[in-house]
Amino acid sequence: MTGSNEVSRAASPPSVGLPISERKLLLGFGDLIAVNAAVLIALRVWAVVGEIPFTSRFVLSQAHWFILLSALWLMLAAANNFYDLALTARWARSQAHLLRITLQLLAIYLLIFFVSPREALPRLFILYYAVASYLLIAVWRLGRPFLIGWAPLRRRALIVGTGWSAQSIIEALAQHAPDDYEVVGVAREAHPRAEVVNSELIIGSGADLPALAQQHRASEIILASSETIDGALFQAIMDCYEQGIPITPMPLLYERLTGMVPVEYVGGHWNVVLPLEGISPLNPYPLLKRMMDIMLSLIGLAMFGLMLPLLALAITLDSPGPLFYRQERVGRAGRLFMLTKLRTMVPDAEAQRGPLWAVAHDPRITRVGALLRRTRLDEVPQLLNVLAGEMSLVGPRPERPYFVERLQNSIPFYRTRLTVRPGLTGWAQVNYRYGSSEEDALVKLKYDLYYIRHQSILLDALILLRTVARVVRMQGI
Repeated sequence: MTGSNEVSRAASPPSVGLPISERKLLLGFGDLIAVNAAVLIALRVWAVVGEIPFTSRFVLSQAHWFILLSALWLMLAAANNFYDLALTARWARSQAHLLRITLQLLAIYLLIFFVSPREALPRLFILYYAVASYLLIAVWRLGRPFLIGWAPLRRRALIVGTGWSAQSIIEALAQHAPDDYEVVGVAREAHPRAEVVNSELIIGSGADLPALAQQHRASEIILASSETIDGALFQAIMDCYEQGIPITPMPLLYERLTGMVPVEYVGGHWNVVLPLEGISPLNPYPLLKRMMDIMLSLIGLAMFGLMLPLLALAITLDSPGPLFYRQERVGRAGRLFMLTKLRTMVPDAEAQRGPLWAVAHDPRITRVGALLRRTRLDEVPQLLNVLAGEMSLVGPRPERPYFVERLQNSIPFYRTRLTVRPGLTGWAQVNYRYGSSEEDALVKLKYDLYYIRHQSILLDALILLRTVARVVRMQGI
């Protein structure tokens, strides 16, 4: 009987599972259905309260709300990282984010309502919509595990490799996609250098990969081998591929899960760090990015000019000294430039001990300087550097020559950050805390490399939205 059960299990087809991108797309699609249903409900309540006939003509006359509120929802959801799989796996935590998004929407509407002419916007419609959308999206997200996250639809991952690369992807799956991935086992390499993976997870060798994949109904094989793939393992991988099982290199899956490039584990595979195709002269992205830099910088500097007298008075009263602080930084291709910002530290802060990482509760930071850093107002003068073409609005943060020299010697691929213009904000800044050590610099490099590989106007817009969200919440150092 036992033998027949094992034969039956071995004959089972691979488990079905949606890729990460499709899971996020399905989440967004469900949210948009809920948003548009909420608009319809709000229009219905509005019609009943206002004693307006609820007809197709009435709905069509208000059709713009379906477009505007859908666009606003996507913008706020992106700014609040509402499609992070680690967040969606925890319903209670996702509800806190949903409530924040709903309150932000109400705040935006109220701001527009009070500056608009009277009767230009309906008064209570947005309240009806906010309640309906919150309830519908909350129910959709609660039901989501039964649609795309329940056990048979989780991707059953079989990992090849037993070293640190394999352990890192196991931890990333548990942290970032607990409801979307299940590790069914680990296959040992022919001659592993070191085994750090829990021995209880090891179910066989790489040469037996087809049988292991069939026996455990694997829906994806993750290559996390620290060794060069030998002929037997390559043949086993090809057998699995011919069975229809997707083969995913660990660095690529790690990148999709975390938004970081795992520089410690790419080895000599520099193609994982930089795009192979380069930038085409017909690609409109550089021109669009530069136009966005100039336009938004001019707007930002105009607004900053109105605030500058008050900021100057506060900085001077708190700590006598210069208003602005200029410091040498490393830009694109290693070119040096002078970065300008509002002074947030006491004068001559590094006179005695030389260059140091800035840390939270740094005694060199003044009281007003701490507030400026939390709101990131101290960074606004760098818009002058953006206009000069030395920086961009979005990119890796520019570092000082002293630290660049140190980090290039200790962190693989660190110089890759210098292939693009440094930014006023960046992917690392909206995903990680303020860096104050070489360990932090390594983590931020992973985020920066992800940005370099995936540069686009949409990614830049997402980073700017999340930066605004962090500024509103005063999450600077």
